[in-house]
Amino acid sequence: MEINKIIATEFNLKEENINAAITLLDEGNTIPFIARYRKEVTGYLTDVELRNISERLEYLRKLDERIQTVLASIEEQGKLTDELKDAILNVKTLSELEDLYRPYKPKKKTRASIAKAKGLEPLAKFITSHDHSMSLEEKAKEFLSEEKAVKTIDEAIQGAKDIIAEEISDEPKYRTFIKKELNKTGLIRSKEIKKDEKDTYGVYKDYEEPISKIPPHRILALNRGENEKCLKVTLEYDVEVFKLRIAKNFIKNDEYDDILKDVIDDSLKRLILPSIENEIRNDLFEKAEDKSIEIFKKNIKALLMYPPLKNKAILGFDPGFRTGCKYALVDEIGRMQKIGHVFITSNSESSIQKGVGEITRILLTNKVDYIALGNGTASRESEEVLRKILETHKLQTKLFIVNESGASVYSASKIGQEEFPGLNVEERSAISLARRLQDPLSELVKIDPKAIGVGQYQHDMNQTKLETSLSGVVEDCVNTVGVDVNIASVSLLKYISGINKTLANNIFEYVKLNGRFRNRNELKKVSKMGEKAFEQCAGFLRISDGSNPLDTTSIHPESYDFANKILKECNIDILKDSIEDKEAKVARLNKKEFIKQTGIGSITLDDLIEEIVKPGRDVREELEIVELNNAVKSINDLKVGMILNGTVRNIMDFGAFIDINVHQDGLVHISEISNSFIRHPSEKLEINQLVKVKVISVDVDKKRIGLSIKQV
Repeated sequence: MEINKIIATEFNLKEENINAAITLLDEGNTIPFIARYRKEVTGYLTDVELRNISERLEYLRKLDERIQTVLASIEEQGKLTDELKDAILNVKTLSELEDLYRPYKPKKKTRASIAKAKGLEPLAKFITSHDHSMSLEEKAKEFLSEEKAVKTIDEAIQGAKDIIAEEISDEPKYRTFIKKELNKTGLIRSKEIKKDEKDTYGVYKDYEEPISKIPPHRILALNRGENEKCLKVTLEYDVEVFKLRIAKNFIKNDEYDDILKDVIDDSLKRLILPSIENEIRNDLFEKAEDKSIEIFKKNIKALLMYPPLKNKAILGFDPGFRTGCKYALVDEIGRMQKIGHVFITSNSESSIQKGVGEITRILLTNKVDYIALGNGTASRESEEVLRKILETHKLQTKLFIVNESGASVYSASKIGQEEFPGLNVEERSAISLARRLQDPLSELVKIDPKAIGVGQYQHDMNQTKLETSLSGVVEDCVNTVGVDVNIASVSLLKYISGINKTLANNIFEYVKLNGRFRNRNELKKVSKMGEKAFEQCAGFLRISDGSNPLDTTSIHPESYDFANKILKECNIDILKDSIEDKEAKVARLNKKEFIKQTGIGSITLDDLIEEIVKPGRDVREELEIVELNNAVKSINDLKVGMILNGTVRNIMDFGAFIDINVHQDGLVHISEISNSFIRHPSEKLEINQLVKVKVISVDVDKKRIGLSIKQV
């Protein structure tokens, strides 16, 4: 199998670039490293393209390995013809391969295998050859045997029929036709067999749709409804079409017709159709799963790459009624300064006054740039009190609503316990909320991506496949931004190219024991930091205030000689010169001559210049706070026609969920997003985007809110 050529064709990329990328991957290079520092070699393949190539490479290599196993097995049986070999070598999927292998695959005990053991195969051949040399009954008598437990003519004939039925089932051309026809003309139907409390599957209680047109999110919904015993899902199709297709090879208008029609019917109902139905359901689920994972990956990336609030002191505020509200003040680099517990939403006036007084003192006596208020229970009530404090004392502190999804997971996790062993879960949550606003990427990497709440049906998917995909996105985001190695957490370090959890722990402990790294070369002193690991990680680990200014940039140490030559030729002080001065100086560099003299690639040269002009630039922009300030506080306050501000919290196939600060996110269906046609909500929206929405429906009992963007 020419795997590299297949991948190049499928992704419409040059084969030479695919060859280079696969060679680099096989040599143990990570995707972030290849994407950032081997652009010349791969022809500028992005991290997304490299991950797609890597995933496809793994699949095709598994397919090729299975092909060799199948060929060896059939050859060992002495049944491998040139035609069959060509067919096997040209399969595109594991499913196609298994269909071809089915007739030769060692089988478990079946009705046909039992009949063959009784010596009834010649009788089966007698029937399928339409032999008229004697009657079927006379022929069947030859196979009666007490020893082989064939006691009657009917038993002998039935055994022969079982053999024929399995032979029909094993024939690849029938299965290929039936599967193709079923996918093309079949329907998927569901009936409600049990209603859950929220009437989750009411829309599917009497539902049908062509298999060829059903969208991924409906497949996932039907599967979940079926798993929860609320729905019965079936595939509907015309069996007669399949019977006629098979009958063409067997029916000869003679005395065997009735027997063979019965065999065809049995083969379809007992063997072929249940198997193909499962295959189709699995295919539909896998496609839906892949699509859902892609959406999840986009959402996670948008969330992780959300702009940070740099160098700001933030008061994290985890609201609550019965147990009160937890707060935590963190300084400009995320260190916890103060922590406490107040009641500002209780029924006790004295408790409220005491709580308001405590928060007021903190705001008046400390530098607090922002309040990060969780959007959970008591959020709106807490917001009202906090805004009143800010207004009363004319404070410049700004208030921002932060999505709490996953905060409790971190708070109760081993990571949270190790980071703040003396605090309770709610206090850790308040710290996490503050840090989440300060630097979303650094804080969210501590949480299992599945728990962040920006996917659809993630708990129904293959968890290994989902985890691998999401980890890849997190890895790409962390390496795109880079980390300051002297203040990075283990959770952040372990996603850096070339660094595993053990090495991340070793780096973290090295800083604790020895103090700050002064330059990148000192990284080699860390236990288990070999040459390969250093090569892969060095460019993504930044060292601020170190001995070498280039260590603050994403310039890899392997390119320091080139970078220093540029600095010298252009007379640039990388830290002191302004961006404008550096831009003017590098503009005078004769790039063609520099490339000729040094042998550096043009892409690498452009990257070096970009880093020299803006050293250590964060690719994320600074966060611009836009306050929602909606007048409504709960779903009961909503009225159809209201125009509100909202934040996109989740994007799915069928629409987007918008936080409008009423505890319950509203749904903008895909049909209400844009006046122009869109195939997917992500074409117009992304996570954390601020939007204006119109309320178009409210169901208080079911807690469902319908919103529209296009009607605003």
